[in-house]
Amino acid sequence: MTGGIGSGKSTVAALLAGRGAVIVDVDALGRVVIAPGGRAQAAVIAEFGDAIVDDGGHIDRAALARQVFGRPDELARLSAISHPAINAELADVLDAQASDAIVVLDMAILVESTLGRGDPAHSYSKVVVVEAPEELRVARAVARGMAEADVRARIASQATDEQRRAVADAVVVNDGDLAALEARVADLWQTIVAWAAA
Repeated sequence: MTGGIGSGKSTVAALLAGRGAVIVDVDALGRVVIAPGGRAQAAVIAEFGDAIVDDGGHIDRAALARQVFGRPDELARLSAISHPAINAELADVLDAQASDAIVVLDMAILVESTLGRGDPAHSYSKVVVVEAPEELRVARAVARGMAEADVRARIASQATDEQRRAVADAVVVNDGDLAALEARVADLWQTIVAWAAA
């Protein structure tokens, strides 16, 4: 499942979890792999140097973000190290699930990456896109404390709605209140259950 900043992807994930889905936060796995002892920590430090290391010798995520944000070549260097590590971490998480579990991979950069497609045994089979009008997305993110300019920059750096829809098996439009979203997620859940049974 994917969606841009402010689309409500996390809310949809929580609603699906309430219906029995196992939610795997792939973005959180990205933090795990660069944390102390993480699969990619040493390689990221070796690649980017002391400028991204805090006083404790660990990766300063804010410094790393400044190093790669808005710099496609630098981001590609980071992705080349971190994405295989994330896929390996994801494989471990998926292997630990019950065979009949319905697992939803919650990931911001599905279109822009090969995350969740590390190998056929651990690859997603369907794509759900959560979307909302851009101005509503901006307003939601600003209400959560982000600066409007930062939100717009993040939107500009992410895949477009058209790019996401091109890979979608289902689209959840989150342009109303929570009750409307809950009804749409109830319909989505029936679709997901049918996919799992096929």
